Amino acid sequence: MADKIVDARVIITSPGRNFVTLKLITEDGVSGVGDATLNGRELAVASYLTDHVVPALIGRDPARIEDTWQYLYKGAYWRRGPVTMSAIAAVDTALWDILGKVAGLPVYQLLGGRSREGVTVYGHANAETVDGVLEEVARYRDLGYRAVRVQTSVPGLRTTYGVGRDRMFYEPADAAIASEATWSTERYLAHTPTVFARIREEFGPELKLLHDVHHRLTPIEAGRLGRSLEPYALTWMEDPVPAELQEGFRLIRQHTTTPIAVGEVFNTIWDCQQLISEQLIDYVRATVVHAGGITHLRRIFDLAALYHVRSGSHGATDLSPVCMSAALHLDISIPNFGLQEYMRHTDETDAVFPHDYRFENGYLLPSEAPGLGVDIDEKLAATFPYRPASLPVNRLEDGTMHSW
Repeated sequence: MADKIVDARVIITSPGRNFVTLKLITEDGVSGVGDATLNGRELAVASYLTDHVVPALIGRDPARIEDTWQYLYKGAYWRRGPVTMSAIAAVDTALWDILGKVAGLPVYQLLGGRSREGVTVYGHANAETVDGVLEEVARYRDLGYRAVRVQTSVPGLRTTYGVGRDRMFYEPADAAIASEATWSTERYLAHTPTVFARIREEFGPELKLLHDVHHRLTPIEAGRLGRSLEPYALTWMEDPVPAELQEGFRLIRQHTTTPIAVGEVFNTIWDCQQLISEQLIDYVRATVVHAGGITHLRRIFDLAALYHVRSGSHGATDLSPVCMSAALHLDISIPNFGLQEYMRHTDETDAVFPHDYRFENGYLLPSEAPGLGVDIDEKLAATFPYRPASLPVNRLEDGTMHSW
């Protein structure tokens, strides 16, 4: 194993959107990369890494992955939170990348090898109208997808979450200063079941269908939505309510059998311990980059396996190909895998982050190269400077602030 870390670089680039990447290099010249992107707050993580983490990494043994994780988590005193955990994730992921390269094995082999042949992924079918989303679902089906998330505009609202100008590369961070959207729960609850009725009528029962509520309902409203969607057999209803009040999920469970997925904003196992152990959710959507890296996300999935909860990791465009590659190595190795979100990156992003994972027949297949099988082209990355971009905020029709 390489003796020690001699260099650590925090790389900020924006090939269509902002990414933060940590690159570690050992004295033997072995490098590893980790994603540290936090959508709309990228510079906060970059500063945390540069000012506090990088100085502590120089001279450390890269093979001590667990010890380094505990050092960065327990040693900071101020624990948890998205900035801290994204920084820890970047270090952890880069160390797994180095370990794989030194061992001459893809990371999934270090995690116990394959539990399946491929990673089932879902794409995003979105459009302004129901007829438009039917066309998008058909397009994803024809591309070979076995699962599709469906979002449409809500009649009477100027904008709707999940509906973008570019069908393949939806990006919600749309302005330097957060834009404002308007929301109506009543309009949404009336409209959404009609969308899925049309889709099931058109495509039948085999295609897996998903829908993202985006934390916008109360528990009783989520129960009502879930019950209205039961005839259409969704694979999951995502983020039905803000997850701070986890007892609220009990109320949802009392009113619907529609499966529930939650967790893309979770940072640690303690954020989802109650939801998992009380079987209040069916899929946990935590990610490598936001939940402390491969080391900690595997802990979450191991806990979930005890309670019949499957993985459903977030995979939007704000997760770089570095994170996607790491997710695939974990996805293919765990016994309780469910689904992996897969939003394709732009050609510019793929050029900055060369990788060899691939989409085939509805599955993503991880790299067989030693390590993660992904890197960053630092020269090319430097040609795409950071640009301020924020996520929108949401208000009700009367002007009250609401969850975005």
